[in-house]
Amino acid sequence: MAAGGTLTLRHYGASHGSHAHDHFQVLIGLDGVLELEVEGRGRRIAAGDGCVIPPGERHDFGADGSSRCLVLDSTLSAWAQHAGQATPSPQARALAQCLAQSVTQDHPLATLYGPLLLLEAWHGTPTPRSARRPVDWAALAAWATTRHDAPLDVAALAARCCLSASQFNARCRDEMGTSAMHWLRGLRLAQARVLRDAGTSVAETARRTGYRSPSALTAALRRQAQPDG
Repeated sequence: MAAGGTLTLRHYGASHGSHAHDHFQVLIGLDGVLELEVEGRGRRIAAGDGCVIPPGERHDFGADGSSRCLVLDSTLSAWAQHAGQATPSPQARALAQCLAQSVTQDHPLATLYGPLLLLEAWHGTPTPRSARRPVDWAALAAWATTRHDAPLDVAALAARCCLSASQFNARCRDEMGTSAMHWLRGLRLAQARVLRDAGTSVAETARRTGYRSPSALTAALRRQAQPDG
């Protein structure tokens, strides 16, 4: 799973039985009405409604006809503050429509930024943060993917945030639920896909994204394309 989470479009029909996940599952209704039951509590997810299901909570879905939802599977602990809430902000609803179209068209930048932007937009106000210098993760990712003058590395990302590498790694674990290297790897691969789709050679793409060789980049892209086992 990517650092911010994985976005998918899902169509729901008849129930296939209850289940649970080891991550947060965030749903926003796009079309139809989804009947949802979480730990015995029922709710309806119509177009524009949403729900955040915490890890470990058993849930079941069902829809008459067909229901279509944007679904985010995420390990980010910041989603805990929104658990159970069914009214995302107008900004989040509009963003969900845009992300749904981007997922359909397989846009890698939407895959990279979408989960973070959806979290920020959920209630239309910034996620509460501590008194420490805030890290705008979406802006940092956007900066990194346009930085073609030198390879990406954790030190450069930390410096951009006015943090040491160790401080940046700690903040990444606290706020993104993963190590700085894992988050950087996701950025590198997303940037590599954009460059390759634009016709950039494998060698130049590897240089710009910090891979030690074209073969290392090719192997990383191949591993990413393989389905989870």
